[in-house]
Amino acid sequence: MSNTDSFIEEVAEEVRRDRMFALLKRYGWIAALLIIAIVGGTGWNEWRKAQATAAAEARGDAIAVALNSSSAEARAAAMAELVPNGLVEAFIAASEQEAAGDASGAAASLIAITETPDIAPLYRDLAQIKRLSVDPDLTTEDRAIILDALAAPGAPYRTLAQEYRALDAIAAGDTEGAIDALQGLVQDADASAAQRARVAQLIIALGATPELANTLPGDTSLLPTQ
Repeated sequence: MSNTDSFIEEVAEEVRRDRMFALLKRYGWIAALLIIAIVGGTGWNEWRKAQATAAAEARGDAIAVALNSSSAEARAAAMAELVPNGLVEAFIAASEQEAAGDASGAAASLIAITETPDIAPLYRDLAQIKRLSVDPDLTTEDRAIILDALAAPGAPYRTLAQEYRALDAIAAGDTEGAIDALQGLVQDADASAAQRARVAQLIIALGATPELANTLPGDTSLLPTQ
């Protein structure tokens, strides 16, 4: 490389350096703000995670203390104070009220859950399912309305609601209607193996034979053993 070329290269390098310094001087504050925002955002996220963890631990400790009471009545009272903290506390409170013999109180707690704003269908329907077994004030018409909603296509507890329908039919003396409902359920692909086995046993107890359309030929796994 000639001296001329070397000189030109050095001048070009100086020009690039001068331009870089000029850009940094003019826009460097933007880069600084970006760095501060990234570091600050990371710190904020870590703080929020720590706060959420601490809150969860505090809730768990409070539930453990409440459930450590010796009597169901005391546990129910202690859990009732924690109900505003969340759905988990509300469900546990309802269970403890039921265990303490306070069926009306348990039903009221479950109704309150179903009326929680923006509650997910999974939890709302779970509260309704539980209410069916504890609420002493539910009329036949009320049960039918609840079960119609719970058995709607796509509902999370649809097959369990259908089983409740069959049990209600048995209680009403409608054995034929109960068997028809159970036969449909034992063939339902959405029903779990345990539920289909339970339903098959109930069909047999009612004097009918399960129509196991979803099983392979010769499969008697759902039938009772001798």
